Amino acid sequence: MDDQLQRLVVQLFDADSISRVEVIQTLWSGYGQILKVTLDGGSAASVILKHVTPPSQASHPRGWSTDRSHQRKLRSYQVESAWYRDWSGRCGDRCRVPKCYLIDDSQGRAVFVLEDLDAAGFSARRSGLKIDAVKTCLSWLAEFHAEFIGEQPARLWSIGTYWHLDTRPDEWDVMPAGPLKDAAKKIDAALRESPYQTFVHGDAKVANFCFTPEGDAVAAVDFQYVGGGCGMKDVAYLLGSCISDDDCEQYEQELLWHYFERLGEAISRSEKQVDAVALERNWRTMFPLAWADFNRFLEGWCPGHQKLTGYSQKIAVSVVRSLD
Repeated sequence: MDDQLQRLVVQLFDADSISRVEVIQTLWSGYGQILKVTLDGGSAASVILKHVTPPSQASHPRGWSTDRSHQRKLRSYQVESAWYRDWSGRCGDRCRVPKCYLIDDSQGRAVFVLEDLDAAGFSARRSGLKIDAVKTCLSWLAEFHAEFIGEQPARLWSIGTYWHLDTRPDEWDVMPAGPLKDAAKKIDAALRESPYQTFVHGDAKVANFCFTPEGDAVAAVDFQYVGGGCGMKDVAYLLGSCISDDDCEQYEQELLWHYFERLGEAISRSEKQVDAVALERNWRTMFPLAWADFNRFLEGWCPGHQKLTGYSQKIAVSVVRSLD
């Protein structure tokens, strides 16, 4: 942290000083850092500082260092700023997100001063999940999707997720010729045309969920790719990020039933005039398309990726056949 940032944080919380700054992680492709800042005195013992400083020369770990990639990342941080300014306050305890104390997106950088979720009770991180923990994450997604169903994603991505076809033409270009590449636009169109559009988190992998030690509640972070879309994009992506092929085969229907039960409950608590039964009927048909849509991205972005599993390929083949 430079002196200016330190003064900003100290003043914001009326602290005496900063006693420690710890790097939690670097941002993708070297676009900055996430820091934990420990304070002496003041209204908060610690905060998280997401400090975005785009490099003069980007270095993508998989070789996608193009101007399009760079502009997409810059746009993602603008979207995250809009999310915290305009929308995050709508998320309550059932779809918990960090409080945002300050956004400074001047001087060619972006600084987010955020609540320390560890201090708020969400101190556990997981790389893989047992089925009960998957359900906890699905409950968060159900509440999130119910909160924003029917909303227009002003100042967010018009279509959320980081793998959306319109923002990934380079990856589509290098896909091997075949039925999935040919069907990509049809799959995207079907997901867009679902009559039940909501906000999607856009990167709802297990690494972006913070758990309570008991695992009975979660909060979510990283809203660079939040935007409009079918909620099944988040659900399919989450399941692909945290459970094995065998568990997908065994538990897919149980997990979907859990998600739709929680979604229906959340809609019934809201004042939204949404037919939850019709929504579930439509979104169940969207689930395999959402899975195949992410497969399409991976086949161009990183052929041989570990998520291109036999289960995923089977779904993609089935979707292409159904479209034909």
